[in-house]
Amino acid sequence: MQQARLLDMGSVPPLTSQAVYHGLAEAMGPDDAPVLILVRPDAPYISIGAHQELDKEVDTGYCARAGLPVYRRHVGGGAVLLDSNQLFFQFVVPNRQLPVREVERLFPHFIAPAVAAYRALGVAAEFRPINDIQVAGRKIGGTGAAGIGEATVMVGSFMRRFDSDTMARALKVSSEKFRDKLRTTLEEYVTSMERLLGEAPGTATIAEGFAAEVERAFDWELRPDSPSPVEQEAIAQAERDLDDPEWLHQKGREFVPGGVKIQADTHLTEGSHKAAGGLLRATLLAGDGRVRDLLLSGDVLVFPEAGLERLAAGLVGLPLAREALTEGAREGLREGAVQIPGVTPEDLAEAVLAACHD
Repeated sequence: MQQARLLDMGSVPPLTSQAVYHGLAEAMGPDDAPVLILVRPDAPYISIGAHQELDKEVDTGYCARAGLPVYRRHVGGGAVLLDSNQLFFQFVVPNRQLPVREVERLFPHFIAPAVAAYRALGVAAEFRPINDIQVAGRKIGGTGAAGIGEATVMVGSFMRRFDSDTMARALKVSSEKFRDKLRTTLEEYVTSMERLLGEAPGTATIAEGFAAEVERAFDWELRPDSPSPVEQEAIAQAERDLDDPEWLHQKGREFVPGGVKIQADTHLTEGSHKAAGGLLRATLLAGDGRVRDLLLSGDVLVFPEAGLERLAAGLVGLPLAREALTEGAREGLREGAVQIPGVTPEDLAEAVLAACHD
């Protein structure tokens, strides 16, 4: 049985609810005990994925008026509304202690105890690849993963209630008609414990049951603990880093929906492609039938965090042809040891080609 730490942080400010696992991961050494963090924010906020474009995904004007903070996390995935009706679980594990190295195999491993905890509470949850938890075809939880420092983090939440109205309002959409459709779609395809059971279990009940399932699934002995002074400082530093406007807006190159002619043979355009692992966006500067410059983003999970930038750089100079782009993406994934669950070299090529306009 492996010794592991259980940090039940209770209710904390929104920024702290993100900073705690970032800080723990940065402070973790290769031989440290793995950590399970349980925490919930005391107020709602929006969290965007590491590789998303803020102004493309979030209605920042509405969030400012509504007093909804927006933070960019180091974990990939999409923009989400997080609030006190969710109980976050955050695994932080030294890389050398991971049971498997492939990201797609990590998800079912770490999600299994969450599914078991849901079922023990009467919710017929099941794992849906790549990284979702569903009940009868409706999503009740998503998860994410990232490599931070010497550790891998795997994060998710138990959905006690879901505020589809605020979620629909906070996301950037093309029109109010589309927003109404988004709201009804969220209500139809996202569920919660309250909706399924009539009354959501208390967070203490969920936490106790989940911790027991984690011990059973991983053969861990969870020892209740609190952050050390070194970890407290790392969490405080993570708060400062996550609250830095430069980090929030770092993907600041603007998309150009219709395309802009720079000169006779050079155009700046955008496109997107939906892969199994999420939506890929491409901002393409093309000239003479080749990639002059490229920005890749999206609600995808990427290991390591800089993987998309490396891939984009590797495609610069290639012909705007499917075969050449696919082979370039395949080589970039292999040589850069980049993992993007649910995204193939063909998907990356399609995203670039989707940005090509007459």
